[in-house]
Amino acid sequence: MDLKGKTALVTGSTSGIGLGIALTLAKAGANVVLNGFGDVAAAIAAVEAAGAQARHHPADVSRAEDIEAMIAYTQSEFGALDILVNNAGIQHVAPLEVFPAERWDAILATNLSSVFHATRLALPGMRERGWGRIVNIASVHGLVGSVNKAAYVAAKHGVIGLTKVVALETAQSAITCNALCPGWVLTPLVQQQIDTRAQLDGDLDRARRELLAEKQPSQDFVTPEQLGELVLFLCSDAANQVRGAAWNVDGGWLAQ
Repeated sequence: MDLKGKTALVTGSTSGIGLGIALTLAKAGANVVLNGFGDVAAAIAAVEAAGAQARHHPADVSRAEDIEAMIAYTQSEFGALDILVNNAGIQHVAPLEVFPAERWDAILATNLSSVFHATRLALPGMRERGWGRIVNIASVHGLVGSVNKAAYVAAKHGVIGLTKVVALETAQSAITCNALCPGWVLTPLVQQQIDTRAQLDGDLDRARRELLAEKQPSQDFVTPEQLGELVLFLCSDAANQVRGAAWNVDGGWLAQ
């Protein structure tokens, strides 16, 4: 797949899933605008080493005005925004009756409202140029629930619903919108859950195995590189009629 001349914006991409996707798109030739609060210099260096031009915008995607500035920056730096990957996300785990209201608001803003704002701002340019790809990184929790994750599950279900609406509104164009729904990926968010489990007996390996055993029959983590390759496929002509999909990549989680 040759993405030379295309520009991709990947939110939450200074580490983890987002960086894996950014690197895959860079290797295919796309210019990449990174976003996030991780090690910016290292992320830029990695993308440039993959052979692409890289920029970073420090937008807090929970703020609509920051997203507007980030979209404008992308278009100013590279002349277009062709591929939008909405990946940024946060998590908080607690039973519903004690779930802090401010964490609910923050998760909905970062995990769901950001997808709405970035998409509405990217679409006009894509329509003008007659081509675009929007890929939303949802979660297997956009398709099923889990205890103590009310805000995250609600937001990710919302992302899938929004994905379907955008797909329908762009159905007669060369713009597609789809969602990926990963199971366990060893991101900082998941590592926090493993660390919390390990506090009981100090055994990180056991905590990791138990986390996987509860949900993911493959007993292995999904990798950022695998998700990057799927995003690359969705950018290809072969995926022209893949529209509004919620593609679970979950090691068999939903097959149970």
